[in-house]
Amino acid sequence: MARQTPRMNTDANHRTRLKNLHELVDRYVALWNEPDPDVRRKLIHELWAPDGAQVLVDPPEEVRDVADRLKFSIPPLEVHGYDALEARVTRAHEMFVAPGAYVFEPGGNVSRPLSNVISFTWTMTARADGERAGGGLDVLAISTDGRIRTDYQFIGA
Repeated sequence: MARQTPRMNTDANHRTRLKNLHELVDRYVALWNEPDPDVRRKLIHELWAPDGAQVLVDPPEEVRDVADRLKFSIPPLEVHGYDALEARVTRAHEMFVAPGAYVFEPGGNVSRPLSNVISFTWTMTARADGERAGGGLDVLAISTDGRIRTDYQFIGA
């Protein structure tokens, strides 16, 4: 059997799928910047499955230090369900966005390595000077209804 060279797909369905990926990423990142708690809650319900989760794969340095001192392996931090997701997003918003110091932005590297997996980068940018203050990589496992089942977040990636 002859081996075929993959071709770039430029059909309308492919362009629509890519546009939808970027729209999903834009909505996801906008959630973390959203000042209105009711809008955040609505976005969480739209973006995540009811039993959805976020896993902070590489927790903050303080958690890693404590785990190391106790001779434990570094644990991922996880939240499950709408209430826990809302608390997680709200806390991040209160720490970084609400004081006016930072804004989260899509990083531009959106891909779909599997039909039910989306990955993308994001940045945390200082509002004062536009400098990149942080960022990461999110890998989303998507449910059959198009919502996030699990969000694996890698800070600093």
